[in-house]
Amino acid sequence: MLDLLPDLFDDHSEQLSLAQPIFNDYGGHTIFSGEIVTVSCYNDNSKVKELVATDGTNKVMVVDGKASMTNALLGDMLAELAVKNGWQAIVINGCIRDAGTIATLPIAVKALGCCPIKTEKLGKGEINHVIHFADLSFNPGQYIYGDSNGLAISKVLIPI
Repeated sequence: MLDLLPDLFDDHSEQLSLAQPIFNDYGGHTIFSGEIVTVSCYNDNSKVKELVATDGTNKVMVVDGKASMTNALLGDMLAELAVKNGWQAIVINGCIRDAGTIATLPIAVKALGCCPIKTEKLGKGEINHVIHFADLSFNPGQYIYGDSNGLAISKVLIPI
């Protein structure tokens, strides 16, 4: 399968909300789906690091980095740990780094852009709170679907 969202919107448009097209694809995979787990942080990826170390089976981490372009919230080491722990994808309202390496990993990664500068580790941020960006509210426990066509969320699981 090369596309997911067109078929989902053809068959389930009333259950889906489409995000603004603000993301770039960086991971080795582009098609993904899963249960939303949220992180809210600003120039501190401590909570991202905490979550990638947990079981991400059938889950997608959605990170609100407040659209900061000054620090990367995900790099190759955290992306590799996310793969090891079964995360389906990571969506970041902010930046990544190590884009060349992340492109080789079997995980989907969407972000606004790249920045080679790492964050400070101050332990700041929140996990599993409602976050808002790209004209959507991302609620923990809802479902997210993505491919090269974009990103969509649903309150109910849509079988793919």
